[in-house]
Amino acid sequence: MKSTLFFLFLFFLQMPAVSASAVDAPDSLQYYTSFDGTRIHYTITGTGAPVLLVHGFIVNGDSWKKTALYDSLLLHGYKVITLDLRGNGASDHPHDSLAYLDDAETKDIMGLMTFLNINNYQAVGYSRGAIIVSRLLVLDARVRSAVMGGMGTAFTDPAWPRRQRFYEALSGKDVPELAAMVKNVQQSGLDQRALALMQFGQPTSTPQELAGVHQPVLVIGGDKDEDNDTGGSLAAMMPAGMHGTVAGDHNSVVRSVPFASWVLDFLHNH
Repeated sequence: MKSTLFFLFLFFLQMPAVSASAVDAPDSLQYYTSFDGTRIHYTITGTGAPVLLVHGFIVNGDSWKKTALYDSLLLHGYKVITLDLRGNGASDHPHDSLAYLDDAETKDIMGLMTFLNINNYQAVGYSRGAIIVSRLLVLDARVRSAVMGGMGTAFTDPAWPRRQRFYEALSGKDVPELAAMVKNVQQSGLDQRALALMQFGQPTSTPQELAGVHQPVLVIGGDKDEDNDTGGSLAAMMPAGMHGTVAGDHNSVVRSVPFASWVLDFLHNH
């Protein structure tokens, strides 16, 4: 197993500091209560057209503030919405396995948009966040267009072996190639039980469901992402799917200026 698997879904902490543009923008940090009583922590920055950013695994909504995309969206006049998906960050961390099933995370987001009175929005997800965005495309007609980054077609298989290995490792089973990941979770003080349940309940968008997605979707992958292909096959599953490749591996692409440029151009035109 390639060593890069340890870094799957992680965003490094060694990222540029948030620029003055983001610091100076109007900002709110709030909570809302989702359909099953779970409190979801979210932030809103800026005042323009709404763009939702969905984070990946073992991070939270604040990880977006360490990317070139976040500041670029604010500089171009967008309203940027981030949240901590349930089990992450300052949101509630349910330890009931049922709390992560039946598109619970997607329902959290849809409920948040209703709570915020947002009837039309664009969504960007990276890594595991791209999987959640795929569910928004299937379930929420308010999504005008979306970007899915750092993800290939493997998640369209309900029996995805990689998801199962992550669940087993985080549940205490000896999975040697993921031992370093589990150690990192423990040393960082993250909620290992909640993270395991996220993998247990992680949703699947089947090829048949994606074939019914008619919104414009940009799929972006890194040319050196050894754990995912660049996304061309995933884009091809959707009638209005488009594909872009950015230089870098799984972790570097989302932080990069080229990724931000691709996303901004797509959002502006769709």
